[in-house]
Order: sequence, then C-alpha cells, then structure tokens
Amino acid sequence: MFNPSKKRYRFRLIIPKYPAFNIYSNIAKITTALGPVCIATVVKEMEDWDVEVIDENNLGKCGPRSLSGGADHSLLQYMREADVVGLYGGLTSTIPRLYEIARFYKERGAIVIAGGQHFVGENIGEALNSYIDYVVIGEGEETIRELLGALQENRDVSRIKGIAYLKGERVVLTEPREPITDFDKLPHPDFSLVRYAKIKLYPIGRVRGCGMNCEFCTVKGRPRPASVERVLEDIRLVVESRDGRHFFIVDDLFGQYREETIRFCNMLRDYQDQIRRRLDFTVQIRLDKAKDSQLLSAMRRAGINMVAIGFESPIDEELKAMNKCIRTEDMIELARIFHRFGFLVHGMFIFGYPLRENISFSLSEEERIRRFKRFIKEAKIDTIQVLLPVPLPGTELRYRLERQKRIYPLEDIGWEYYDGNFPLFEPDKPLSASSLQSSILKIMGKFYQFKYIFIMGLHIFLFPSLIFFLNNIKIGWRKWYRLWRNGLIRFGGWKIMKDWKSEFKKDRFFEKLKEAEKKIKILRDKEI
Repeated sequence: MFNPSKKRYRFRLIIPKYPAFNIYSNIAKITTALGPVCIATVVKEMEDWDVEVIDENNLGKCGPRSLSGGADHSLLQYMREADVVGLYGGLTSTIPRLYEIARFYKERGAIVIAGGQHFVGENIGEALNSYIDYVVIGEGEETIRELLGALQENRDVSRIKGIAYLKGERVVLTEPREPITDFDKLPHPDFSLVRYAKIKLYPIGRVRGCGMNCEFCTVKGRPRPASVERVLEDIRLVVESRDGRHFFIVDDLFGQYREETIRFCNMLRDYQDQIRRRLDFTVQIRLDKAKDSQLLSAMRRAGINMVAIGFESPIDEELKAMNKCIRTEDMIELARIFHRFGFLVHGMFIFGYPLRENISFSLSEEERIRRFKRFIKEAKIDTIQVLLPVPLPGTELRYRLERQKRIYPLEDIGWEYYDGNFPLFEPDKPLSASSLQSSILKIMGKFYQFKYIFIMGLHIFLFPSLIFFLNNIKIGWRKWYRLWRNGLIRFGGWKIMKDWKSEFKKDRFFEKLKEAEKKIKILRDKEI
C-alpha cells in the first residue's frame, strides 16, 4: 500500500546478475538490456515518479556491490528507498537471483513487479508464489504506466490488460494486451537512467517479433517495425548526449522490410557524413541475406561492420529438426559472401540439438566435432559461440522434450543452469550429457587459444606492410585489421574459457547431473 503523504514515489528496475561467470560476463560490463531501459523511460514521464535502473552485471566503478555478488540492495534502500521494484526476467538463468531480490524487497514493504520472456505458463504461478505481487505478460510499456497509476491511486487492477496476480490462492490472468504497433508514441530510451553503469555498447531496437518460428526460440509473432526516422533519432540522441559510438541493433533479423532497411542504412550513412564521425554497428541477420548485394552494400556504407548469424548447426539432420530450410554446403558459400563484402562474421551454433521422433540419425561425438571445426574453417568465420540446446519456457522444444520425459528435473538442474553451457536433458544416442559439455569446450578450445597473443604481436610487427596497398589503402587496412582483431579476440576468448573452467570446478554440477539422470531413467522405466 502506498503512503498517501508522499509527494513522489520511486520505481527501481533491476536487471539480476548472471548466476556465474559465463561467455556474456565481459560484454555485460559495457552494455545493458534494452527492455528495462524502455520501461524505465516510460515511468520517468509519469507525474510523481522517480525512476532508476540497476544492472547488476554492469555496476561500473562506483556501484554498491554486495560481498556475494550483484548490487548491495540494503545500501540502495538505505540511500534511496524504492516504493515499487521491477525485476527483469528476460534471461531464464537469472531467475533464482530474481526471486532472491524479490524476497528482499517484499520483506521490506515494497511492491514487487516482474516481467520478461521467462514468465509463461506455470512459471507465472511460480513467480507469484516467490514474493512477486504482479507479473507483466508480454510487452510492458503500456502496462507499467497503467499498473503504477492504479497502485498509486489504490484502484482495482483487474481491468488492466496483460498482468497476473494472486487473489487468495488463485492466479488471476487478465485479458491479454495487444502487441504494440505504433512505436512513435513511446519515448526514446533514456540510458542515463541506468545508474552506475559504464555503457560503451548501446542496444537499439527497430523490429519486434520474428516470423521464422524456430523451435527453440521464444521470439514469435508477426514482425512489427518502428519507423526508421524513430530509430535514427534513438541513435542520434545517444551520439549527441552520451558520445556513443558503438551500437548493437537487437532485432533478431536485420533486413526485414528490405526497402525500409536500405533507406535506414542510407539515412545512417548521411547522418555520419553530416557529423563527420564514423559509428560502429553490429546486427543479427539471416544468412540468406547474403544474396542481396544491394542490401549488403548499403549496410557497409552505413557503418555496419559485424554481422551475427545463427548458423545453428553444420549437420543437415539437425537443421531439419530446428525448422531451418537450408543445407550446410549452401551456408558455407553464403557466409563467404559476407566475408567478401568486408563484414566481420560472428557465428552462433547449437551443439547436440535433439532430433524429432521421426528422424533416424546417429553420429558420434568425434564426427560432430570434426564437422563443426571443418565448417567454421571453410566458412571463414571470425568469431564463434557454441552453446548447448536450452529448452526455454514457452518454446516448442521444451514442450517436445517434456512429452518425451527427457528434461532433467528442476530440483536437480535448476533455472540457473539455463545459459547454454550445461546439458539440461537426456541427449540423443550415442551422446551423453557429460560429452555434450566437453564437446563445446573442445570446439571452442580449438578456436580460442593462448597462441593468438603471439599471432597478434606478429601482425603488429607487420603493420608497415600496408605500404604495399597504397593503391587501395582501405583494402589493406581491412585485411590487416581483421587478422589483428581476430587474434586479440581469440586470445581473449581463451582467457574467458579459462576463467569459466575455474569457476565451474567450484560448482557441484556433475553431482546434480548424476541425480537428475537417475530420476529420468526411473520415469522412463515406469512408462516401459
């Protein structure tokens, strides 16, 4: 209940820390999540409200840290008491930490709201029984404005679309809220609301939704674009108010609405010419966009230097199981086109994807690893990310594996392991759960090695060789920079893997895995 004597209220939106060191830990120190910033910006425009975002993965140099990791919320509440706390549940692996924070604030009298992709189906009830008062379902910009207004004025919340709450012991789901289509009515994201954070890489969004319908993905629905003018203004505000230069466009498929995308790239090129400054962009894009040379040329002129591509697997049978309509030999040629256009290519892969019931296929661990290594080399990929399949809540993959009784029980392998680095279900034969994890380390261990520190040094020594490219210095620079940069990244990747292995040794994961495997075997034996 709100204190009516207060003139202003405080809303604190928290991005929970990762449960352990992982491949995202370093990049998280220089960026933040876009969704919470968008929500906080909406609240900032409400009368009688102060707002701040606390990103536990990016607390900068001055952020209040607790001894156990993450933010010191006791100190935060002492310095600036929050009346309402929002919790970002966009990453399933952070959910245990989210519940921990929810309990802290609930016990101190704050109203606790949570939202994000994790909260679907039975997870909504789990959340409402874990110290959370309200769950926002779907996009939250319109919902949070209505919900905070109702709470402030002590009005009935049952007519607010897109929320869930407890009435007694019963979970109440209100009418679903329609997806946002008019993004111009929303305020531009204000990154200054993220307290303490040191942001160098700014997330920018244009298209929400994805029509590809991948079995393992939570992003669904008809793509809904913002106007390119709005997106350019988002970038302009970051450049001119925060001196930002590096951007990650978070759309799952950059290049949707082709003509508008090309127009956006041309506007971005003109803006950089106007301010006489080059900006740097990374985008996620479909592999088949390599066939569109006009689009690729426009992207390069706009300052898009890196493309992140979901290759997923170099094994045709697995691609079929994922609903990917492409062959591995075609993927190699298309990847090389991006390379020839001068893009840095970041390849994202899933190792050991579980096949559907009607697909008969068996491949040894060694042969799978060999195919991955060969594909990565032939496709000339600059950096890689190899993860294990994650049966995220709400995905078709999870529903399928649940029907097959293959997912390890949450009481043994909890949500904190849902980050792509741990086996979460019984794999297809002849693979074992432990071999899944060792395989991705072998693939990335071949790619990211200590020796690259010496290769990087060699390329520094060879820098004067650029004189041989005086007829086209841009080509010479691009070739030299790619090799030097990749050496630096590959050495850095080796260091990240080394740190991850060190942290992993402190965990009791394999003990938990053995217990989970026993329970799955008992369940299957009962069915037989």
